[in-house]
Amino acid sequence: MPNNNITSKGSNQIWKFGDAINTDDILPGKYAPLMVGEENYHKYTFAHLRPEFAETVQPGDVLVGGWNWGLGSSREYAPSALKKLGVAGIIAKSFARIHFRNLINLGIPAIAGPEIVDFFQDHDPISFDPINGYVTVANTDYRLPPLGAFAEEILKAGSLMEHFRQHNRFPGE
Repeated sequence: MPNNNITSKGSNQIWKFGDAINTDDILPGKYAPLMVGEENYHKYTFAHLRPEFAETVQPGDVLVGGWNWGLGSSREYAPSALKKLGVAGIIAKSFARIHFRNLINLGIPAIAGPEIVDFFQDHDPISFDPINGYVTVANTDYRLPPLGAFAEEILKAGSLMEHFRQHNRFPGE
C-alpha cells in the first residue's frame, strides 16, 4: 500500500519549533501509551510546548525545527504520535540519529534542510513533496535535499514494515 500521507498541498500549514526539541517535548513520558492507552497517547503531543497542537494540527501539516530535532530517548511512541495525527513530515536543521531512523521507519519524511528552515514561519501555508524534492512555502519554491534511496523506498511503501510486507525483504537486501 503506497503512502499517500507524505505530501501536503497549499491548504496545510507549518508548525515551527526551535532547537533541541527532544522526544519528551514531542510526547511527555507521563503520556506514554502504557500510561494513557494506545488510543489516547497522541492527544498529548507537544502537551507542554504547544497545548493546542494535538487538537488543531491537520493531516498533511509539516513540522519545522532547528538543530538536533528528536534528541533524548529513543522511544518510538513520540514519532508514532506524529504519525497518528497525520503529520506529513519534518524539515529541521538536523536530527538526532535514532529519532531520524524511527521517523523514516514509521513512514514520516525527515528532511535535514539547514539552509531553508530560517525562511519558514509558524502557520505559513505549505505544499510538501519530499519524494520529488520540493516544498513551496508562502508562494516561494525550495528544493529539498535528496532523501537517499533507502529512505525513499521505505517512504514510498508507507513504512519499513509495510515495505517488508510488500517485497518480502528490507530495503537494500
